[in-house]
Amino acid sequence: MIKILQVRNVDSFVESRRQKTSTKDRKIVQAILDDVRKNGDTAVKKYEQKFNRRKTTQLRVSKKEIKEAKITKAQFDALRLSALRLSKAQRTLKKRLFESVSKLAGISFTPISSVGCYVPGGQARYPSSAIMSTITAAEAGVSRIVVVSPPGPDGKIDPMTVYVAEKCGAELYKVGGAQAIGALAFGTKSIPKVDKIVGPGGKFVSIAKSLVSDETAIDMIAGPTELGIIVDTTADPELVVIDLISQAEHSNDTMCFVITTSKTMAKKIQKTFEKLILDVERSTIVKQSITKNGFIAICKNQNEVIDLANKIAPEHMELMVKNAKTLSKRITGPGLLLIGKYTPSSASDYLLGTNHILPTSGFGRTRGGLSVLDFLKLQTVVEAKKSLLNDISDNLDTLTDAEGLPNHYKAVERRLK
Repeated sequence: MIKILQVRNVDSFVESRRQKTSTKDRKIVQAILDDVRKNGDTAVKKYEQKFNRRKTTQLRVSKKEIKEAKITKAQFDALRLSALRLSKAQRTLKKRLFESVSKLAGISFTPISSVGCYVPGGQARYPSSAIMSTITAAEAGVSRIVVVSPPGPDGKIDPMTVYVAEKCGAELYKVGGAQAIGALAFGTKSIPKVDKIVGPGGKFVSIAKSLVSDETAIDMIAGPTELGIIVDTTADPELVVIDLISQAEHSNDTMCFVITTSKTMAKKIQKTFEKLILDVERSTIVKQSITKNGFIAICKNQNEVIDLANKIAPEHMELMVKNAKTLSKRITGPGLLLIGKYTPSSASDYLLGTNHILPTSGFGRTRGGLSVLDFLKLQTVVEAKKSLLNDISDNLDTLTDAEGLPNHYKAVERRLK
């Protein structure tokens, strides 16, 4: 069920495994966005009914609905611990950033005024995603936090998501999909536009974020889950398979795979998967995901393993190998590195203090997970004196002349007379 593939050329292999966005899907999403831009709430409600088969009269979650959203003590304790661990990490990062920047004259950080946090929902529950985006935004000092999330079959937002949004002082709207991204980007009567959109989602949400990014800032493409696991002969095949399954259960669009130099280990993992899948919950989704996108890549040597890992750059990358810490210094592409058999990606999704909103589609090569940095603007303020302009005027004359922009120099020259 999970394919074993021999890597012959890393670049072509990566290209063949990368999930492509179809022209048809882009056209569908663009049409939705255009409709939301033109018709606002009317379009948003229309698509909620079309895609989610439910009629929505009021997009914003009411005070009554918030009050009725009850959670158990165990759920409260779990949410609190997740929030505290994430907050501690983000607060430390922010403190160190501010301390470093304060030493630079004229440079400071200022929070973005408003952000929209997309929290997946509908058939599944993702209050952990609400924590990852809203808590991080709050730690950065964002004054207006908006949460959008598709309601479940009962027409309501997951109570745990409601609780997280309420505790962060966020506005909460029951809308999902591309129409939610359009509402955040363009603004409607019910949902005022935001300066930046963050959060993970399915392929339509990812496409929508990409399409609106020319006029509304986004954090990254954080689409369907990706998990890569680098293994050698010391790895436990059962742990490898369980971790693949843990991420594959998200949706049939996930990409979960293994990289190794051992054909023997590859076959052990394949056989273990065929055995364990028989008794797995959500097996239909897992089977579809692994059959469609899963694979075990066999490389010639460790250098090729590293090259493949860095170029395919999955969202999560586990290192189940001997001397994992040493190897980790050469793995720079993935969004998040998890070292050793006691660091499963599923734990990092909730309670390790790391943010699980991570880059997908290879964007891990250029950025990491969501952090306070995504909600802060680097603000520069400068004031020059006449003596400084005089000191730099000759060099400025040379540079403006080289670029054929003489009026740039004249603006300085006039001040020196």
